Amino acid sequence: MRAFITGGAGFIGSNLADRLLADGHEVVVFDNFSTGQQQFVEHNLNRPNYQLVEGDVLEKALLASAMRDCDMVFHFQANADVRGGMKNTLIDLEQNIIGTHNVLEAMKVNDVQKIAFASSATVYGEPEQIPTPEAIAPVQTSLYGASKYSAEALIQAYCEYFDWQSYIFRFVSFMGPRYTHGVIFDFMRKLRMDPTTLHILGDGSQRKSYLHVHDGIQAILTAVEKAKDKTNIFNLGNTEWINVVDLADILCETLELKDVKYTFEGGARGWKGDTPFVHLDIARIRALGWEPRYSVHDTIKATIHYLKQHEDLLYARS
Repeated sequence: MRAFITGGAGFIGSNLADRLLADGHEVVVFDNFSTGQQQFVEHNLNRPNYQLVEGDVLEKALLASAMRDCDMVFHFQANADVRGGMKNTLIDLEQNIIGTHNVLEAMKVNDVQKIAFASSATVYGEPEQIPTPEAIAPVQTSLYGASKYSAEALIQAYCEYFDWQSYIFRFVSFMGPRYTHGVIFDFMRKLRMDPTTLHILGDGSQRKSYLHVHDGIQAILTAVEKAKDKTNIFNLGNTEWINVVDLADILCETLELKDVKYTFEGGARGWKGDTPFVHLDIARIRALGWEPRYSVHDTIKATIHYLKQHEDLLYARS
């Protein structure tokens, strides 16, 4: 397979690129380096089966040209800041909806008929059913979630029009090697500035489920290999969850910080659009034979250890 990965220099995309290369595939990475890192791709630059194209999914001509002769698209480039839509209400529309439309149009030009899409658990808003199955009809609570849900709908419509096949993955938060944004990232930056106090958005009771990026990639590849419907939608998550205070305790213990004072802001939600409890029903992907290998606790510790060894990432972006 010659795979085209948008966002292939980012956290998840670069891990996926490495896995596909290890499995013997060709890879074309397309990334604007807004959150992607050169250090995540440089070890592959001299490989004959690897190509890097620096570009944005809003650059339609460049996108279509770069996708030439590819067999499948893994569309992972998106606005990565769930809260960013409150300050810039265009960013999710442009990067997540229009960007996805441009990817689909480039696929049509190049006769690429398979796409895997990185959606998000945020599409469920605040569901009443926990764990949340794929069949829930969500009410949107953030522009980020709404944009991901809209992108899903676009992909499904193109699959109906042109008889393509799609794999839509609704992620919980991924963690692990090359992690560049999220709760642990934010907490470690705060503690580097002041190791005595950790300010937490929300009241600390928010419950989240986290998945190791290597488990997530294995789930994606399992679905691509085994799922046969025209549109295949899968939750990707863990069997467990953890609250924010317990996560902070693991972080402080791992960093060997004692008597850290926690302060809180925002009540049950850290910000408008935050979901107090994220835990997905993963029975559908498990039915294909996939199981998470890493517990939530082990995933958190692995992420902390990685960032301790790569502290430059904490300061790589503002």
